[in-house]
Amino acid sequence: MDNKVSVTISEEASANIQQAITVILKNLPELINLKEDERQALPKMGDKTVSFVSKNLEYAKQNPRVVPAFLDMREFEKDAAAVNDLRKVLIPLQQLTEKLDDTVMQAGSEAYTAALIFYNALKGAAKAGEPGMKNIYDDLQARFPGRGKNGSTPATEKNR
Repeated sequence: MDNKVSVTISEEASANIQQAITVILKNLPELINLKEDERQALPKMGDKTVSFVSKNLEYAKQNPRVVPAFLDMREFEKDAAAVNDLRKVLIPLQQLTEKLDDTVMQAGSEAYTAALIFYNALKGAAKAGEPGMKNIYDDLQARFPGRGKNGSTPATEKNR
């Protein structure tokens, strides 16, 4: 079995990480959550539109006579600056989140594979009449994920 992840997070490290998250949230009290329909309805600003927005802001400041009265230039400027500032926080956090997600996936895969190895060994021991193994096997069998309609499991499907 190839073990790519071997992580232990101390209580101190966990507390430090939680504290760092709290510090980030405390320093960004304006953060919001959008509903899915709100996200869908918004015009999106991606990498290509960042420069488009910056150029528009620059030209609007240089040509105030063309700026419509209903366009709040202070808010336009604040929003454009917020995007730049928040992206400096977002990008490294996205990279961190990707690493966390990949590590959780790999560790989960390794743990699940180890559980399947033990489960199959236990199944063999229970079938062979090893004392005390049937109750353990019955308990684990009731909890086994992914049982299909025909009673097959992911482990048995692979072996077919």
